[in-house]
Amino acid sequence: MNEHISSAYDRDLEAITTLIMTMGGLVEDAILKAVKSLSDRDVELAEVVKKGDKAVDALEIQINEEAARTIALRAPVSKDLRSILTVLRLAASLERIGDYAKNIAKRTSVLVEMNPVSGADTALRRMAREVEQMLKDTLDAYVRGDAELAEDVRQRDQEVDQMYNALFREFLTFMMEDPRNITACMHLHFMAKNIERMGDLTTNMAEQVIYLVTGEMPDEARPKSDKTAYVTDAS
Repeated sequence: MNEHISSAYDRDLEAITTLIMTMGGLVEDAILKAVKSLSDRDVELAEVVKKGDKAVDALEIQINEEAARTIALRAPVSKDLRSILTVLRLAASLERIGDYAKNIAKRTSVLVEMNPVSGADTALRRMAREVEQMLKDTLDAYVRGDAELAEDVRQRDQEVDQMYNALFREFLTFMMEDPRNITACMHLHFMAKNIERMGDLTTNMAEQVIYLVTGEMPDEARPKSDKTAYVTDAS
């Protein structure tokens, strides 16, 4: 009987893991398309990102429902329960990252009507690619049970913070040099902050993977290099 329950639980977790990886793939794609829509001045691509967020939201709901059903039917304990709780936290973070990608796409629709700010598009794409790779590595670490890879992701968040700090200073310079840049730079700053927050959420996910594998959260506080005032994007 115990072997039967264990086998059924394994099948349930495998199905949920497949959903998580599908959700992660959609979010990775949304990150890259959101910043590409800006650099290409492609409003239609931005619209694709905005509409695609519904599929991400739907997957989070499905994962929550499947996880709740598995807990009710299998009554997992110890590491099995930890696996289910990790899945729920990963799904919540992915959903939020998807929201940030959607926010970037929304601002693209406004920025295409303004003069480009020199170098901003390229810098944002580079920052977004780093976060997308961090997310990919985190999902790989989850599937493989690789705490070392997850820790590597955790350390790389500092690089994203440094990119954000550099952009923040550049935008301030552009705004001081020419007041006509203020509106565009404010939108671009919020985009950069969205990407920085994606990095934070991805790092949270990496920490959850470490907890899943080792049973303990990392002891040391993660390295942070964001020295700017904390700003949130409520859009």
